[in-house]
Amino acid sequence: MQKPDAVLSVSEINRYVKGLIQGDPRLRDLWVAGEISNFKHHRSGHMYFRIKDSTSSLRCVFFRRENQRCLFEPTDGMEVIINGSISVYEPDGAYQLYVADLEPAGKGSFFLAYEQLKEKLGKEGLFRDELKQKIPFLPRKIALVTSPSGAALQDILTTVKKRFPHVHLLVVESLVQGPGAAPDIVRALEMLNRRDDIDLIILTRGGGSIEDLWPFNDEAVARAVHCSILPVITAVGHETDFTIADFVADMRAATPTAAAVAALPDRGELLDSLTRLDQRLAQGVQRRVIREKQYLDHVVGERFYRRPRERVKASCDHLAQLSDKLGREMVRQLQLKGMKLSGLIDRLESYSPLKVMNRGYSFCRDEQGNIVRSVKDIRLNQLLKLNFKDGRADCRTERIEEDGIIEGQEKG
Repeated sequence: MQKPDAVLSVSEINRYVKGLIQGDPRLRDLWVAGEISNFKHHRSGHMYFRIKDSTSSLRCVFFRRENQRCLFEPTDGMEVIINGSISVYEPDGAYQLYVADLEPAGKGSFFLAYEQLKEKLGKEGLFRDELKQKIPFLPRKIALVTSPSGAALQDILTTVKKRFPHVHLLVVESLVQGPGAAPDIVRALEMLNRRDDIDLIILTRGGGSIEDLWPFNDEAVARAVHCSILPVITAVGHETDFTIADFVADMRAATPTAAAVAALPDRGELLDSLTRLDQRLAQGVQRRVIREKQYLDHVVGERFYRRPRERVKASCDHLAQLSDKLGREMVRQLQLKGMKLSGLIDRLESYSPLKVMNRGYSFCRDEQGNIVRSVKDIRLNQLLKLNFKDGRADCRTERIEEDGIIEGQEKG
């Protein structure tokens, strides 16, 4: 084989192929549909995966600067539509799709991101009812986190003026839509939680598209609401709008007006209730006074209170009779107990060994002080102690006789 004049390097080949592919207008700004597989979110922030159909697959890379705009987290098995361009990665000589945008197939990206975050925070328990704080009955100072130029603020101010105009309101200006809204809301909530003069927070904005309400579906906002030590009422959008912040908040109000109604009682109704309670209290006191007066009249009319000296004398006579009866009963009981005690003493003396010993009997103990009850309990040359009624004698056995059998030597 004859050697050609020009020999290309691998890099030159890959570079040439890359130029051909990048020069093809059909491979630029194209849309590809398929299923994600082998997804990996690298610590650098870049995303690597393959897009596949029933017969083929294609390598994809979604760089960090582009995927930061993606609202949801791609996962294996997800059907997506990808916008991007085909090019060659020269070190590997492999062509791949460089992703510029990613959309879920069949579902909008906003809806999918909403469902993913709702599921994630729900599994963490941030929506549990037992974590929600009680809304104070009559807060002294309410903080309103909202746009100062929005209709939501005007609705709340109008409602507060009608229901309870004397409450203190603190309007905390915050962006409520756009890219900077979520960190602005988090900043406002954290600032309010460092104060000690706030009783309640209302986080609110008027209606709008899902894009307009999206800051209230931000994970950082949801966690700031959850971590708030102050009770939080959310009133975002219209009655049919539900955001992630609503699920985390201590109370969700359908509208800004409903939030003001939930936060404050109606002053007129409260005054009417106080008037009714005051009337009930006065009536209760009056009934008690009448009842006590009737009882006093009854007591004063009793004979005891008309002639107290006679009642006291009769009571003293009765007490003297009882004392005399008690004295006699005590003497009788002591006599009975004395007779019973004498009988027990006589009985005890009858069993006393001293009375038996007075008739010439004695008893014997061994060296340990145990009473000797049988001749079988003694042995020759054993020291014994004989106890008499008037003393004791020590002796030693020289001869033992048991049933005709004699043990020991008789002295001649």
